[in-house]
Amino acid sequence: MEMKDLETVNAELQEKKELADNADYKMVTFSLAGKDYGVDIMNVKEIAKADKFTYVPNAASFVRGVYNLRGDIIPIIDLRTFFHIPQKEAEDGQENMLILRIEDRVYGTIVDKIDKVVGISSQTIQPPHPIFGDINVKYIGGVAEKHGSLYIVLDVVHIFSQKQEEKEVPRGKATQAGSESYGEQSAPAEVRQEEPQVTADNFGFIKEGLTALKKFYPSPVNEAWLVKRFAEWRSSRAKDDIQLKNAADAEAYLETFLSPCSGKFWTSDYAYAVKALLPDLSSNNIQVWNAGCGKGYETFSLACILKLRYPNGRIKIWANDNDIMAIANAPNMVFEMNDIPDYCRTFMSKARSGYVFNAAIKDSIVFEYHDITNVNTLPDIDIVVCRDTVSFLPPEGQAKTLAEIDEKLKNGGIVILGKNEAMEDAKFKAVGKEPVTAYVRAVTE
Repeated sequence: MEMKDLETVNAELQEKKELADNADYKMVTFSLAGKDYGVDIMNVKEIAKADKFTYVPNAASFVRGVYNLRGDIIPIIDLRTFFHIPQKEAEDGQENMLILRIEDRVYGTIVDKIDKVVGISSQTIQPPHPIFGDINVKYIGGVAEKHGSLYIVLDVVHIFSQKQEEKEVPRGKATQAGSESYGEQSAPAEVRQEEPQVTADNFGFIKEGLTALKKFYPSPVNEAWLVKRFAEWRSSRAKDDIQLKNAADAEAYLETFLSPCSGKFWTSDYAYAVKALLPDLSSNNIQVWNAGCGKGYETFSLACILKLRYPNGRIKIWANDNDIMAIANAPNMVFEMNDIPDYCRTFMSKARSGYVFNAAIKDSIVFEYHDITNVNTLPDIDIVVCRDTVSFLPPEGQAKTLAEIDEKLKNGGIVILGKNEAMEDAKFKAVGKEPVTAYVRAVTE
């Protein structure tokens, strides 16, 4: 009898060994309050460390905020708070994060410590039991043992489930179903896709998303457009789809911001609208600053219009951009005649492989690599063209650029901004009208 029992034990041990050797399930292991947990490696996108999260007003307590993960804005859930587990302060000030991909969404989850990848046989995972953890059993996929360590395997798909048919448990209340009577709160509000309130908080989140995703910096320069655009965006989107989730959303939001002919030759309508706003100047020496000139199409358009407006003027355009390749190639561009607007054709010469601007235009332009947030050596300026450039500078860069315009622009000089940008300085009077936004610097004694 004793021999038979021993054989049975040995057989069971051998069976367990064979199961353990068949490691068809891998999990990333981590700790919360000293206990070991695991997550299916198929749901783990990457691991990361971070110390700064953007606060989201009115979010649930377990939502630490949002985080810019290489251009993607993702919600950050603190699992310790979500499971009512005491928090351990990060030694280096940075939180350990598991970046999870659940279906087509990405979430960041904060844990105490990330350990290693552990392989086990899926057949060795035992059903959960309340005594194995401090968390609600409904969020546990099972319990597994490896090399003497006991791992609580979380069911992250259940935690972050977006199935609307699941009944939500009011926070702090227990359900009537056996193991769900531990007072655990339901899945994160962001995950359940509750209808967001349309408030100033939503607007603030939009602003933060534009900065993180497209380097667009909200300020008084573009505030009027932002308010108008938010109303349009809100009315055209579903209530649960207001916020910017990725770069494509941010690009769609900014779709109406850019000025006409951005990155292209100005159309005749736009060019002649600019010409109509150009002031009478007392001197034939005309100094122009084209800040953020890009590849040069705008600068050539401007040069031709200036020649038409001031036929006897000695024009000098300082064309600046921080794209060194664009600046290097701009003077040598060759065009097809069909691509050139009518008002420019008078200033073209035939070249071997197409058409180029003649010496009168080329000699009037100085293309220079320059970061406009740095001090420049320009002379006093009669005309500034700085379209859709200021809004893509950080606040300090915006302040420096506007101060530079204020300092360099002569009394009675004109500054042309992007169609959705504004000059708030009282010394500047708006003179532009659709589609051109322009301001004249007041004449002071």
